Amino acid sequence: MSAVLFWSTMSSAFKITLRFINFDELLFWSALFGFIFLGLYKLLVTGFEKTCFSPGALLSSALMGAFNPFLYYLVLFKSYSLLEAQIAGTLNYVWPIFLVLFSILFLKQKIPLKAILSLVVSFTGIVIIITGGNLKSLHINSTTGMLLALLSALFWASYWVLNMKDTRNETSKIWLNLFFGLIYVSVYYLFTQKRLSLPSPGGLLGSLYIGIFEMSLTFVIWLKALNNSSDTAKVSNIIFLSPFIALFWINNAVGESIRLSTFAGLFFIVAGIIMQQYFARRK
Repeated sequence: MSAVLFWSTMSSAFKITLRFINFDELLFWSALFGFIFLGLYKLLVTGFEKTCFSPGALLSSALMGAFNPFLYYLVLFKSYSLLEAQIAGTLNYVWPIFLVLFSILFLKQKIPLKAILSLVVSFTGIVIIITGGNLKSLHINSTTGMLLALLSALFWASYWVLNMKDTRNETSKIWLNLFFGLIYVSVYYLFTQKRLSLPSPGGLLGSLYIGIFEMSLTFVIWLKALNNSSDTAKVSNIIFLSPFIALFWINNAVGESIRLSTFAGLFFIVAGIIMQQYFARRK
């Protein structure tokens, strides 16, 4: 449950930290802090496996690090800079929908009628979110921000597919992914000719918080919870409490008034995802 609570604060942490730092700088510093923290954890607690630095492991993380942390957080943080936290955070939770679409488009899997129904339910939630509940006018605030939020979910789904096929130790995998992500961010700065400077105290503290509680420590806690649970499906579903708890933090920490359309859209999105997972287990 602690992992859920930590992740529920992230939308607020992103939005508040972006008041002090640019979105791409936030990616660099938070990934750096996450890399350092997870490296120290492995050095002092678990140790490094012999296969951690094998050519295969490095190649896999070079690919996975391109999606997470580089592309995923670069796009996600930019969407948060353009949108309200309640909108960007909610749209980011549609990544399981992309997983289903991947299985249809690339794996040529036939999707049953019940699964189609679950997708319709989730897509209804997306429409409610992006239109603010005003379905007649279809007025969309910051189309770019909306598209970036959905694109971040697409990148995360792509990363998840790669992650499922990789049987390495999870903490080692995440640590190496962060290492390659830092390389990609550095190349990004080289090509965009932007200057990277030490952030203000607010930006530095926010990056430290995000690096530890979003990118590294919370993953360790979550993976331990899954490994020690007798019912991983039940534990996995607890994660869907996070976006609802996040609305509380967004309202109280960020100061956004939570609209009924946001809550309704989130309800439809999560309900559709849970329906899809339920039907998949019933096969």
